[in-house]
Amino acid sequence: MYILLALIAACVLGVAVHYALPHRAVRGVALVPAIATAVAAAAYTLGQWAGLKESSVWLWLIALGGAVVVSAVAGALVTSVRHHGDAVHRAALGI
Repeated sequence: MYILLALIAACVLGVAVHYALPHRAVRGVALVPAIATAVAAAAYTLGQWAGLKESSVWLWLIALGGAVVVSAVAGALVTSVRHHGDAVHRAALGI
């Protein structure tokens, strides 16, 4: 049941990461929060399987910290790839 709290918190943190990263107009508004939620779900589940209890600070740090870090890296990577792809496309069109 506590996994729902982790997923909701990860989604909220993903929204915060989306708005904290520059050039948010070139990526979808739901991409970074979705990545954060998926990472938190996987990390929380793996932590539970590893024997961490719901009251363990490490479980929450791994789930939420991992969600923030991975979603920030993924958002920056998607933005970089999109900018590069747009520049190549503009060059091909002669714009």
